[in-house]
Amino acid sequence: MVRKSQEWPDEGELIVGTVYKVLNYGAFAKLEEYPNKEAFIHISEVSSGWVKNIRDHVRENQKIVSRVLRVNPKKGHVDASLKRIREDQRTKKIQQWKIEQKAEKFLELVAKSLDKDLDAAYDEVGYELMDIFGDVYGAFETAADEGAESLIEEGIPEDWANAITEVASKNITPPEVHISGYVDIKTFVPNGVEIIIDALKAAEDNGDDEEEITVQCVGAPRYRITVKSTDYILAEKALKAAADRCIAIVEKSEGNGVFLRELK
Repeated sequence: MVRKSQEWPDEGELIVGTVYKVLNYGAFAKLEEYPNKEAFIHISEVSSGWVKNIRDHVRENQKIVSRVLRVNPKKGHVDASLKRIREDQRTKKIQQWKIEQKAEKFLELVAKSLDKDLDAAYDEVGYELMDIFGDVYGAFETAADEGAESLIEEGIPEDWANAITEVASKNITPPEVHISGYVDIKTFVPNGVEIIIDALKAAEDNGDDEEEITVQCVGAPRYRITVKSTDYILAEKALKAAADRCIAIVEKSEGNGVFLRELK
């Protein structure tokens, strides 16, 4: 069960639940993100159309996404609706929940590495990570990208920060960004072919930077430059710099060149 830092969901919040009882007048579901809490969906909130048989819409053991209408701590449940959600919202919520399930498994691995259990992990850092980073997975992404220091600076104990970073580095792959542009380059000197080759090699030579640059011939005088990176802004800078290096060599040999950004 993925946990939230608060005891009850807010009105209007989307929640994930597992239906465990279906009656003629409504259905009950155990909430996946709020321990020992449940939702009640009245038959009038199951579907926008007329519901002849509620079991045509919900069944026991079904995973559902519903919207909280009212929170009733005295009754021990929330009143929720299945019909007041768009399909894209339902899909997005399920995806987020699955990501947080993965994050909880990561947190459990971290706890084990420190000889602690998952309950201790939530009590000592889990809920705090939610408050700081929005959710537990966000904390692991930050650790994978920026290292343990990024957690320590936010007040996370060093032993937890180091353990989180170790698990994150092994399990989270930074997203890749691919962008492309073109250079049209011409030179009219006798050794023009050699100049063009040198210019294209210069475009690919990114020094010690992490961005990967490749050049392909589209059809002379046009060449495509592609940059692969984990950061869009750095990729844009690397693409422009590669084009500038290429054009500079051609212009030095009394040629000319122009850079064209490929837009998708």
